[in-house]
Amino acid sequence: MNTKYKTLQTYLLWMVDMACIVFSYVVATYMRYNVKEDYGDKTLHYLVCVLLLLAGTIYTFIADWNRDFMVRGLFFELLSVIRFDAVVSIVALAFAFFLKWYSILSRLVIVNYIWIFMLSDFLVRWLFKNIYRKHISSEVNVTRVVVVAEKPLVEKTVLNLMNRRDSVGYKVVRAYAVDAASVQGGEVLEENGESGNKALEAGTGNNDMTSSQPWYIGDVHVHNGIHNLTERLLTDPFDEVFINTPNIPQNNMKNIILGFEEMGITTHYNLELPGISKAHTQFDDYMGYSVITYCMNRSSYKRLSIKRLMDIVGGFVGLVLTGIITLFLAPAIKIDSPGPVFFSQTRIGKNGRRFKIYKFRSMYIDAEERLKDLQDQNEMSGLMFKMENDPRITKVGSFIRKTSLDEFPQFLNVLKGDMSLVGTRPPTESEFEQYNEHYRRRLSMTPGLTGLWQISGRSDIQDFDEVVKLDLQYIDNWSLAEDVRILLRTVYVVLFGKGAK
Repeated sequence: MNTKYKTLQTYLLWMVDMACIVFSYVVATYMRYNVKEDYGDKTLHYLVCVLLLLAGTIYTFIADWNRDFMVRGLFFELLSVIRFDAVVSIVALAFAFFLKWYSILSRLVIVNYIWIFMLSDFLVRWLFKNIYRKHISSEVNVTRVVVVAEKPLVEKTVLNLMNRRDSVGYKVVRAYAVDAASVQGGEVLEENGESGNKALEAGTGNNDMTSSQPWYIGDVHVHNGIHNLTERLLTDPFDEVFINTPNIPQNNMKNIILGFEEMGITTHYNLELPGISKAHTQFDDYMGYSVITYCMNRSSYKRLSIKRLMDIVGGFVGLVLTGIITLFLAPAIKIDSPGPVFFSQTRIGKNGRRFKIYKFRSMYIDAEERLKDLQDQNEMSGLMFKMENDPRITKVGSFIRKTSLDEFPQFLNVLKGDMSLVGTRPPTESEFEQYNEHYRRRLSMTPGLTGLWQISGRSDIQDFDEVVKLDLQYIDNWSLAEDVRILLRTVYVVLFGKGAK
């Protein structure tokens, strides 16, 4: 499981344990006293529960007893809960006696608390494990890995990554087999040659490691050669790369790593590799392999979790506002022009994932077909299309674009996790197909409802490279404080219509 999900798991399990402590203590108290009023000092009685919470918190973060939570079975999970219950209870009771609170302690409350906590915490943890495993292994959240390995090691490497118990949350989506002789001095030569290419076109060859034909390891498609690898992967959705080429001189893989760095993709290199670039590097354990990890964007997963919490809260609030706005906009959109109230379009999200973006419809229903006839009037330099007096925009559409009301349905995307409140602009599929490695890096972070481009006078920007520059500036300098600043600036921009046309 990757570091992001490990960090989130730690805090979620801590909250689970604290909730079970409170639940168990309250139930045990009710079972002992019910309607009787012989608590003694009621405040001190419940301060014992506070001691249990403090002892549980300290044990959780110092002993780190949840580090193997996802891989241990039911029996070992039960043993871990028993050990946690025993340590926390002994420590809390020792402090209670030291503070001379023993006069208000009920042995029956303590005994009932111990077995109730043991049972409830074990059951809740079992339920949480199943839900969390499904969550991080879903197509939306799973970490998609591309494997690059020498031909004799491809099958072993892929199977190792696929079958490890701690590989939950990871999915190998593609593999590339490289011949050591094809990589010389940092240059990757074409392995198949002219005859190999002709064989491929003719559909001949065997499905084995020595053939020029691709083959499969389980569901993983294995390709031969890494010539122009980053260009071939530009439009594929993937998050990380694992390189296992011990018999290829390490410096000869430099250009491959730099290419993935330019794309904003985290790269794990098996065995030692000296620092070769401006990317952050660190030694790590990657599913049983000792690796150096190259990552352009090193962010605290705690802060990213807070960012996601902000998105969930903002998404709920935004959807309530969207519902209210729909009551007024829906009739106006329908009266102004035939067609649906809402518009959806496939956009490209984090690391190349596709998703449906939602907006209030601001154009005529044949807008996509008419676009090709307007390309010569594009006022934007680069991959984006922008036209000030776009004839495809309806009268109501002009108003809701000016006021940014057309963007409100995207709060559903924010709530689903396809987008964030603040991020980069999600490109269309046609734009994405024309990307190079440099442009691809702007997708290394979840796209946003607003961002630096939106608050920098978006209609005044005439060059796509300027949009990319602002997006990469946001990624490289990301912080929660910056997100809050952009959100506040967005409110100002929307209220005064600055930069919107």
